[in-house]
Amino acid sequence: MSIWQTQSWQNMLKDSWQTSKYFLIDNVYIEKRSLWLWQFWFFVIWVSLTEIQTSVYKKIIDLSKKEKVLFVQFETIHYWAAIKNTFKKLKSSYYKKFITPYTCVIDLEKDTDTILSEMKPKWRYNIRLAEKKWVIVREVEKSDDNIKAFYNLMLDTTSRDWFNGNTFDFYKTFLLDIESSKLLIAYSEDIPIAWWIFTFNDNAIYYYGASTSDKKYRNLMAPYLLQWTAINVGKSLNCHFYDFLWVATPWDKKSSLLWVTDFKLKFTKDIRQVSESYLHINNILLFYVLIIIKSIKKLLPF
Repeated sequence: MSIWQTQSWQNMLKDSWQTSKYFLIDNVYIEKRSLWLWQFWFFVIWVSLTEIQTSVYKKIIDLSKKEKVLFVQFETIHYWAAIKNTFKKLKSSYYKKFITPYTCVIDLEKDTDTILSEMKPKWRYNIRLAEKKWVIVREVEKSDDNIKAFYNLMLDTTSRDWFNGNTFDFYKTFLLDIESSKLLIAYSEDIPIAWWIFTFNDNAIYYYGASTSDKKYRNLMAPYLLQWTAINVGKSLNCHFYDFLWVATPWDKKSSLLWVTDFKLKFTKDIRQVSESYLHINNILLFYVLIIIKSIKKLLPF
């Protein structure tokens, strides 16, 4: 089962105030999210081996009208090919993109020797170097102390690499609500030097990572061994793919994800379009008012 269509994922969204409530229709979870003032919208992550079923689609639209939501956004996800849009009137667009259209994956049906052989030689060397330098990776308890330590290191990472992180409460909710999440730590001489969060359902997913800025430890290549450990955990749990999540669109040369994409693509060259977005709008006039307001906010200097 996909992580995004589980009860624990919905609980995490609700407990972290990302959704006001959720619904379950024919085994498909629908998230009700807030916009501004009294307005709401539905977000549906559609993970399936088939096209969007007409009967389920109609039930979701009927519910959206009953709940008086402004629009419904369907996010289709498929690791083999993007799910086809079976409704000609469904607009190919999105209000907010939560999952990048492209990701890179490792097929965990392959044996470990093959997976290693498809990495860049330097990356294989870095994994072996971390092992040679006695870096040890362990799964740790999702306790307050461990989550707080992860968060403090994440603050160090975000300030160093110039990206926005989440709050301590969010990471705590994520780890405690999502049963399949794991907190893995790389140690050097019993000193934690990197803390990463993964989930393991149908697929293994690398979600969040934090590492020390201390040059003494950064040369030990702990992130490479962490990835390799998580890949092997995914194989042991019979996951189908190891998903690095969030890579730049191949032709976007200005993406903020370019640097992290370069890191991920040296583990695998298997980059796929897995996500497409579609909108059903219940109130077109109000929807475009919302879009105008959103555009104006982007132009404001604060």
